[in-house]
Amino acid sequence: MVSDARPATDGGRAAPASQTLSRGIRVLEVLADAPGPLTTDEVSTALGVHRSIAYRLVRTLEDHGLVVRDSAARIALGARMAALAANVSRDLQAEALPELTAIANELGITSFIAVLDQAECITLASVEPRHAVASMVQRPGSRHPVTVGAPGKVILSMLPESDWPDGVSDRLRAETVETRARGYATSHDEVIPSVQSVAVPLSLHGGRPAAIAVVYIGPRHDPAEVAVRLQRSAATIRGALGG
Repeated sequence: MVSDARPATDGGRAAPASQTLSRGIRVLEVLADAPGPLTTDEVSTALGVHRSIAYRLVRTLEDHGLVVRDSAARIALGARMAALAANVSRDLQAEALPELTAIANELGITSFIAVLDQAECITLASVEPRHAVASMVQRPGSRHPVTVGAPGKVILSMLPESDWPDGVSDRLRAETVETRARGYATSHDEVIPSVQSVAVPLSLHGGRPAAIAVVYIGPRHDPAEVAVRLQRSAATIRGALGG
């Protein structure tokens, strides 16, 4: 019997104890970040593995209801993923969704909650405006490095520098200090080209550092005014959760 564990390192990091499990998780991450369903070949390319390996991973995830196939055999996240995610930060999601809905509909832009997950920001919940002609999509589960984007700057501003990831530039360090002083962060073209974001801290007692944010295209909003609106919702959420 051949062990699946790999003691080798990758880029200075130890390889995962279970390569198969790690690859399966990567499949879910790739599907969460994709704009639509993917083919097995596209999953294989994203993981950098042979098509047969990607096929076996997908079949296993499919057996557990974590992924599904459409009529063209393209792969997407399954309903079981939503059931599992519903138990993650349930109280925060329950209190945040009414506020996110109000922000999205008042401002006509997508609002979301991002939390720190190791060295990344992960979207916990998001709401698109009800009547907007077009809006940005910010899917729950999408992630990006904490070193880019308005939510990342806000989360960094909540952490001691000793907890920052390696490689923080002098520019980002200065922006983080400014974020801490004024109480909000902005970004433009950092995560997605042409997209802007505004974020404010969401400090919760005993919880992971988090941010409440909006994302939109074009200079149609004053970031300082948006920040004031976000801060009001952040205070409401903290009060509801006893933070």
